[in-house]
Amino acid sequence: YRASGCARSGHFPEMPTPFWKGSEMGNRVAVVGIGQTQHTAVRGDVSLPGLLREAAYRALADAHMTMDDIDAIVIGKAPDFFEGIMMPEGYLAEALGAVGKPLLRVHTAGSVGGSTAIVAASHVQAGVADRVLTIGWEMQSCSEAMWALSFPIPFQQQLVAGAGGYFAPFIREYIRRSGAPDDIGILVALKDRLNALNNPYAHLHEPDITYDSVKDSFMLWEPIRYSETCPSSDGAVAMVLCSEAAAAESTAKSGIKPAWVHGMSMRSEPSMASGRDQVSPLAGIECAADTYRQAGITNPRAEIDMIEMYVPFSWYEPMWLENLGFAEEGEGWKLTESGVTQMTGDLPVNCSGGVLSTNPIGASGMLRFAEAAMQVRGQAGAHQVEGVSKALGHAYGGAAQFFATWVVGAEKL
Repeated sequence: YRASGCARSGHFPEMPTPFWKGSEMGNRVAVVGIGQTQHTAVRGDVSLPGLLREAAYRALADAHMTMDDIDAIVIGKAPDFFEGIMMPEGYLAEALGAVGKPLLRVHTAGSVGGSTAIVAASHVQAGVADRVLTIGWEMQSCSEAMWALSFPIPFQQQLVAGAGGYFAPFIREYIRRSGAPDDIGILVALKDRLNALNNPYAHLHEPDITYDSVKDSFMLWEPIRYSETCPSSDGAVAMVLCSEAAAAESTAKSGIKPAWVHGMSMRSEPSMASGRDQVSPLAGIECAADTYRQAGITNPRAEIDMIEMYVPFSWYEPMWLENLGFAEEGEGWKLTESGVTQMTGDLPVNCSGGVLSTNPIGASGMLRFAEAAMQVRGQAGAHQVEGVSKALGHAYGGAAQFFATWVVGAEKL
């Protein structure tokens, strides 16, 4: 179906019905608590357990719960060599209130935050738990992620001083295919960094940023400039996910409506598969298609009010707009150029500032999911979009081979 372009036209392949749909086994899932830390280059004021507890306690307070109310904890982070702290989940159990409770760690490279949220939600859907605390984090200041990503691996494409060296050729190929003007990346970076000024938790606050300052920043990996790439951040984010009955209890105490999970999916594909399209990976298309089908969405462009999208390098906004079915192939850059993806546009993207402004890698995907839920709950403060009833959270990782998406809405399905 790739050759037919059906994914770009909003017609997606049939997917099997997940077990929770139309089944007595399944439960609705609600997001009732969200908390995140202040994100900075170095959080030297807290230990790693303290960083996680900061996010967890804020999420629990938002849900009007305590650690004692939680049935299970699902955590996720990027590869251990990013921090140089191997298998930290063991010693973090006590700090997270997980002693005597199920504690599960998830890992899917950069998409891990999204995947972790989905695994946590599946515990509620399956009836395994009524209240699940999920946390994503990274304390990149403990190590050096760029060089951690640059070690030689036999029979693999080399990353060349960080992830940007890997993705730059695919961005150049997108530009070639689409004929996009060469300043689209500048427009995305400027938009997201200006949006970050409305997010008090964002890492980068650059009030003096301009089109020219982005354009004049030095080239890292052509066509990716310094100001078009994500920072290295310390930070964490947590959510409390609940069953329908538990959500009613939480809402009665907080007075804040939950965000209901309408659909969610994960997909992956082999990074070195012959014929793989790394500009628009099939796994990303199928991941979105499955999520939309679960949510009853047939026209994402018309039915989704805003997107929190995983954009670590600015050119990935137009690329993912196409991959996720919001634009025809080669047309995503036109949405960016015309202002559609601005906070004032009719499809706002990354109102929080996105990964371009905050990037604690293990938390970055969950931040996209959490920020989408915040928009639905009306909790986004100065970067709130008026009237959001459905929002998409998106994450990708590895060699653009791991994908996770969810759609959350104000109403139950």
